[in-house]
Amino acid sequence: MIKRTIFVITLLFIAFSSFSMQNDIYPKNIIFFVSDGMGYNHVDATSYYQYGNSGKQIYESQDWVKLGVSTYPAVIGIDGNDTIYAAGYNPREASKNHKYVKSDYTDSGAAATSLSTGKKVYSGSIGIGLKGDTLFHIAQAAKSLGKSTGVVASVPLSHATPAGFIAHNNHRGNYQEIARYMLFNTKLDLIFGTGNPLYDNNGNLAQMDGFFVGGTELWKELRKNKGQTVFNIDGETYSVRDATGNGKIDPWYVIESKEDFLKFSEKETSKRILGVPEIYLTLQQRRELLPEETKPFEAPLVETVPSLEEMTEAALNILSQNEKGFFVMIEGGAVDWASHRNQLGRMIEEQIDFNKSVESAVEWVEKHSSWEETLIIVTSDHECGYLTGPGKPDPLYPNIINKGKGNLPGMQWNSGTHTNKLVPLYAKGHGAEFFKIAAGEYDPKRGAFLQNTQIPQVIFMLWN
Repeated sequence: MIKRTIFVITLLFIAFSSFSMQNDIYPKNIIFFVSDGMGYNHVDATSYYQYGNSGKQIYESQDWVKLGVSTYPAVIGIDGNDTIYAAGYNPREASKNHKYVKSDYTDSGAAATSLSTGKKVYSGSIGIGLKGDTLFHIAQAAKSLGKSTGVVASVPLSHATPAGFIAHNNHRGNYQEIARYMLFNTKLDLIFGTGNPLYDNNGNLAQMDGFFVGGTELWKELRKNKGQTVFNIDGETYSVRDATGNGKIDPWYVIESKEDFLKFSEKETSKRILGVPEIYLTLQQRRELLPEETKPFEAPLVETVPSLEEMTEAALNILSQNEKGFFVMIEGGAVDWASHRNQLGRMIEEQIDFNKSVESAVEWVEKHSSWEETLIIVTSDHECGYLTGPGKPDPLYPNIINKGKGNLPGMQWNSGTHTNKLVPLYAKGHGAEFFKIAAGEYDPKRGAFLQNTQIPQVIFMLWN
């Protein structure tokens, strides 16, 4: 294992050295998509419903790099004075023992941290290493190169995945602390996510807890949009930072309405944008369920909030105004939420919105950029729900059954939580081929795979 790892690193170094001599710092732009909880079967089930066949998603096209990714953390917990280390991912065990993948799984905080920093950490970590050290994020690397940065999510803005790509906190559950860190201790140019305390999960006016946006009092001050840069909240003083490096403080400009998100899909702006749609927990997944609801879109959508696709379009328009490029992480977070609740229809809804977001990014690249300067990555932080075809899981893991376009496929959930299964990676654009070199391990079902930590490690090398 050690010799193989050294060999892979050496190949990467040689290939990158040749690549670097012929190119400036590339890629100029990176669009990093994370469908939280998505496994291979989530993709297939959605494709069967959408198109009546598998392999139809835009990121499954022949010109995309396609690999597997292992997701386990370094540490899964503490038992008294004992640290419980994860045992990794064993392809042989995963191929013959259906119980194996139910152990040593990661949480979204540790997985997002690994995808952002290139380090394996403990479950619950947000940008914090095994020794309590503060880890370096891809977004920070982008900032050091003068690029714009942002995070977009269909779930609360301070939740595990968006937080894990920029914040530093001992535990993912400290939402209020994390939100304040993101707003005042980072140089993000854009934050889009839910958690609006003035609306419930159906988009109706309500009084909800404000911890996802840093607290109710802070939210009241932020949404006044008076260009405030210093906030005195709960006896503490918080100051906004210079995000662009021009020596001037950059206050947050808050948008909430669907109309504002749509407007910023085309409007030029130099403002730092904090977008919190008029909804509480998720864009759509937590809206009211109909009695006996099974199929996707049976319940009317909340019409007052943007889709993840529309948020993606706005984010790309805003961030791309920087001539030096940008980095953005876009999360379909509610795929995981639906999978935890074993909601087949709503999982497909959320995965469709995620797929459309990727399609809109591809369209943006081909219309406003190029594959020579932009890299798109599509992956997951972990599989959730142990989704298979019907029947008791066995060493062959029954496949999802295609029942035609517009019909729910034959499938079943075998868990209400995460698994240690491999998840897919798809990549296209400048530098995508380096993921193939990094993939030094092999799974009998999924083929070549790499560690989740190797994804940001490749990015760090591409950016020199």
